[in-house]
Amino acid sequence: MSTAELTPPQAALWADRAGLSLAPGRHAAVAATANHIHSVVAVLRELDYGDTPPAAAYRAGEGRTDAAV
Repeated sequence: MSTAELTPPQAALWADRAGLSLAPGRHAAVAATANHIHSVVAVLRELDYGDTPPAAAYRAGEGRTDAAV
């Protein structure tokens, strides 16, 4: 996966390819937001979930009710 940051012209190009109307003054803000989201996702991908069961194993309402708050 590329670690290069999205530039404002690239943000404009991808918005156009997705059929989104993006005002020229918004290119830099959209690129900065996309770069921030990418950095957060990159950190999440590095986490070791170890023995964490998949979400399908969770059953709502079957939790313990005797825990102290």
